[in-house]
Amino acid sequence: MSDHAHAAHADHGDSAAHEAHYKKIWVVLLVLLLISFAGPFLGIRVVTMLTAFGIAVVKAWLVAKHFMHVTVQPRFVMYLMGTCLVFMLLFFAGAAPDVMEHEGANWTKPHPHGVIPERALHPEAHHE
Repeated sequence: MSDHAHAAHADHGDSAAHEAHYKKIWVVLLVLLLISFAGPFLGIRVVTMLTAFGIAVVKAWLVAKHFMHVTVQPRFVMYLMGTCLVFMLLFFAGAAPDVMEHEGANWTKPHPHGVIPERALHPEAHHE
C-alpha cells in the first residue's frame, strides 16, 4: 500500500479499538445464536418462532450495520435494498399460492414419500 493509503487508514482511528468493537459484535452474534438454538428446546411454539425469526432479523441487521457498513452508505443503497426486498415479497406472494397447494388444475404435486393424499386422487369427493 502507498503512504497515502496508510495515512488515510490511520485517520479512521485506532485499529485496536476497531478490532475490539468487531469482537464485541461477534460475541453478541454468538450469544444470539445460542439463544436461537435454545428456543426450540422450551417446546413453546411462539417462543420458537420468536427466537428463530426475531433473532435472525436482529443478527442480519447487526451484520449489515457493523460488518457491511450499510448505515454509512449513500441513501440510494437503502432504497435499492428496499426495492429488492419488495420485489422478493411480490415474487413470493405470486408464487406461494401455487407452490403451497398439493393440487391444482391439471397437476398434482408429488408427495415426498411417494404417497398421494386421497383428496388428490378424488378431489370432487372432498369438497368442504
